[in-house]
Amino acid sequence: MSAEELGPRADAVGELVCSAKGCRATAGWGLLWNNPRLHTPERRKVWLACDDHRQHLAEFLELRGFLRDVVPAAELDRLDASAGGGA
Repeated sequence: MSAEELGPRADAVGELVCSAKGCRATAGWGLLWNNPRLHTPERRKVWLACDDHRQHLAEFLELRGFLRDVVPAAELDRLDASAGGGA
């Protein structure tokens, strides 16, 4: 089965830290987004969000038509830090 047949797939994430500028809080949410001008239809980039910034970051992406889904961070695939993929 090809990747396209599996449907959209979110990029793996490293440390669960909020993506909001200046925030170092633990992220509880993954905002899955895609810019159709830059990314293939099945690709899902991920912004991480703490509870305080979830709505603001989601609104930013939604306003641009990029937001595809919001999922609990625990559901996201993680980078293997031991393989050099960690931040």
